[in-house]
Amino acid sequence: MKKRLTPSLYLYLCVTTLLALASINCGSGSMGSLPAAAVAATQHPLVAEYDVTVLRPGGTAWVEFGTDTNYGRQTSPSAPTTNVRQTIRVLVAGMKANTTYHMRAHVDFGDGGGWMDQDRTFQTGALTTTGLVPPQIVVTRPTPDLKPSAGVELVDCLVPTTPNLIQSFVTDLDGNIIWYFPGTTFPIKPLPNGHFLVNESFDLREIDLAGNSIRVVNMVQVNQSLKAAGQSYSIIGFHHDFLVLPNGHWIGLANIFKKFTDLPGHPGVTNVLGDVLVDIDEAGQVVWAWSGFDHFDINRHPLGLAPFNGGADWTHANALDYTADGNLLLSMRNQSWIVKIDYENGAGSGDILWRLGYQGDFTLAGGDPRDWFYAQHNPNIISSTGSQTTLSIWDNGNLRVQPDGNTCGSAVPCYSRPTVFQIDEDAKTAELLWQDFPGLFSFWGGSVESLNNGNVEFDLTAAFTTPTSRVLEVTQTEPPQTLWQLDLTGEYAYRAYRIPSLYPGVTWEK
Repeated sequence: MKKRLTPSLYLYLCVTTLLALASINCGSGSMGSLPAAAVAATQHPLVAEYDVTVLRPGGTAWVEFGTDTNYGRQTSPSAPTTNVRQTIRVLVAGMKANTTYHMRAHVDFGDGGGWMDQDRTFQTGALTTTGLVPPQIVVTRPTPDLKPSAGVELVDCLVPTTPNLIQSFVTDLDGNIIWYFPGTTFPIKPLPNGHFLVNESFDLREIDLAGNSIRVVNMVQVNQSLKAAGQSYSIIGFHHDFLVLPNGHWIGLANIFKKFTDLPGHPGVTNVLGDVLVDIDEAGQVVWAWSGFDHFDINRHPLGLAPFNGGADWTHANALDYTADGNLLLSMRNQSWIVKIDYENGAGSGDILWRLGYQGDFTLAGGDPRDWFYAQHNPNIISSTGSQTTLSIWDNGNLRVQPDGNTCGSAVPCYSRPTVFQIDEDAKTAELLWQDFPGLFSFWGGSVESLNNGNVEFDLTAAFTTPTSRVLEVTQTEPPQTLWQLDLTGEYAYRAYRIPSLYPGVTWEK
């Protein structure tokens, strides 16, 4: 005769079984702490929102995703966005258009437990969903036995041949667009928190991966702050670059006009366009400002005073970098100089500590003026130890000075190249460590960076007769070997550079 279970014993067995099952995924958690999850579309056709709701505090969630259940890519961990039911919102980006993706969330609890969701699918939309179309992109691998550096390619374009071309985008290493910003940026950069910062000329805007605006600093706000601080000038817009500092401040590069009378070769009144830097704190206030008019000779302009916006373009700064000692590097194209500014993390005088380039403060090893950079773009600090600093610099080569003192042009062809320089700030010496000669002249734009695998990537913005750009990854050898090439048609790539992924702390290998 079988013994019947009493109601209380039956309930006990059910509860203990459920608790045991829950502990498989939740560590020391209970049945009530099992997360709930859902995937939904966002306003961005290539971005999904994966929401995970948990009742236990201290959890973070991340998502693995791919075109099959092997996944292959992942996001970085996200924390709850609210304290109500502990909703963790993960934006999943890095997907091709019109493609079905598999994705699965993982939760890591603060007490060491974890949970894994079931597999879910998401269908990305078309790039044309927002009325935009991609430029023509072709990727080749001239040396297929050499592997390019891991990551994805961030491209920032200008001057499209048609107004609806996507101008700011990320591609995989096969040239497929996997994320884009639906607007014009000058430039766009990833932030440490996983967002992007974009310059929209009159605004500096922080956005998330879905394109939602997180924080905006506009020109009017900056000018009000400058006036309150007693500055006599007002900016007319942001341009070319910006910096995000470790303390969360933004350094904006902006333009101002200043009138001069009877400059040599320029009779009458000349409205000169110059550069200023503004240090903007997290409250949107300018806490430090610098003007190039206070520190440079108005009559030095080796590239000339080119007409611009009703005035004359003088210094034409185009890039910023932050040094290990808390100061700033500023690339001034129309001076063919990279200058170091006494910033001292906001306490500096703004004085020029040194000028790197032809007719600057450094002696170049070998003494050949052709080895200097001219009308340069995008210097990046590769390493810095004591007084020794290694820099990659994109050398456009406009008006390159020859040994006889003449410049390149009709008699001697101009050329562009990626370079790596090492400087000694104490001894004021400079040495050209590496260069490549792609055999083309890009008279404006461009970027260069040293990659994690030791290779160098550079962008030839305007080396062709039509809006076409070429991005190359080459070995840092003699001679260099090209192992990855992206050709873009329909607009100019102002900058192009490899980023590890769309997420901080995560590298995508493929």
